[in-house]
Amino acid sequence: MSGRIITARHGRPNLSRDLKISSREYGAWWSQYDAAGLHPDEAPPPELVEIAARAKTVISSSLQRAVETARHVTKGERAVPADSIFVEAPLPPPPVPDFLKLRPGQWGVVSRALWILGYAPEGVETNRAAWERVDAIAGKLAEFSKSGDVLLCAHGWLNWMIDRRLRKSGWRRTGRDRGNDYWSWRVYERSAATVPASERAAAAAAE
Repeated sequence: MSGRIITARHGRPNLSRDLKISSREYGAWWSQYDAAGLHPDEAPPPELVEIAARAKTVISSSLQRAVETARHVTKGERAVPADSIFVEAPLPPPPVPDFLKLRPGQWGVVSRALWILGYAPEGVETNRAAWERVDAIAGKLAEFSKSGDVLLCAHGWLNWMIDRRLRKSGWRRTGRDRGNDYWSWRVYERSAATVPASERAAAAAAE
């Protein structure tokens, strides 16, 4: 029988959000965020460490905050492949005058809203392209789950997109902890109706 899919958000990055900056400065701040690892005080919840220990497969985004998250939850005891397909959906700086100053989190809300509505400068992944990437991600996770539980250490918005795709394709969200905060996770299991008869028969024979 197929294993579960678990998606986890990374821990808190080592970069301050306690500042007000222009949109242009937000672009530079976001580049620093993408390059940052976790804050030295960060530690994973014991429950997530246990999930990782039981997972047949642990994979992560190639961004440093996700790579270090995977290292924390596995205690560095196993190799964790990192893949750029799992990076966060982009947050392009909004095209507004420099006199407007907001906190990074506020810029993130504005940027995400504009991006969803179609704003994507040349070279930036569009919302539609991101959904196509998520389709491929959902397929990868489903394939990994055929051999047991799979844990993906990734990002907040990407994990939300994955949630929509998995549930649309017949997976049930059977667990969730910490909302959308750092170190949060969601658990998915395949609905019985979507499990091939051959898999159900094999599982029954093994009982």
